[in-house]
Amino acid sequence: TLTRGELLHLALMASENRAAHALGRTYPGGMSTFVGLMNAKAAQLGMRDTRYVEPTGLSSENVSTPRDLVKLLQASALRPAIRNFTTDEQHEVRTGRSAPTTFRNTNMLVANPNWDIKVSKTGFINEAGQCLVMVARMNNRDVAIVLLNAEGKGTRIGDAVKIRQMVQTKYMASL
Repeated sequence: TLTRGELLHLALMASENRAAHALGRTYPGGMSTFVGLMNAKAAQLGMRDTRYVEPTGLSSENVSTPRDLVKLLQASALRPAIRNFTTDEQHEVRTGRSAPTTFRNTNMLVANPNWDIKVSKTGFINEAGQCLVMVARMNNRDVAIVLLNAEGKGTRIGDAVKIRQMVQTKYMASL
């Protein structure tokens, strides 16, 4: 048995789909109410091209756009629990009397002390490829990065590193 907070932590940090599904399944009113509230929040944030059908992100019927994902990142960065859970390097969970299970963040950049990541989320389905969305502090300002359809897990991280290098190079050239 895990608390809703632990489930949220695992879903956001480790992309633990069983945790995301359990959050929806056990929500008062059930999965349909949970997904309805997800869609209502997206509409409230002005995410006009976003539609959710389930909470794990595993359905290709969940759709969004890079512009909408930036809106979601901006709103998420204002929530301390979301910021903390998405940038936590690892989290240990104990269920019953068994040995604890350690879950690790799916974005390896959060462990890099040279990065100041405010909020982060990875994802993957065949239709969307490897994805990474995050807000990172660069040159004294927050920069949203939305990477979709990378070919491999390392590619999305490598692309984020290249974007950071380009932003820093452009900043240095402007001085």
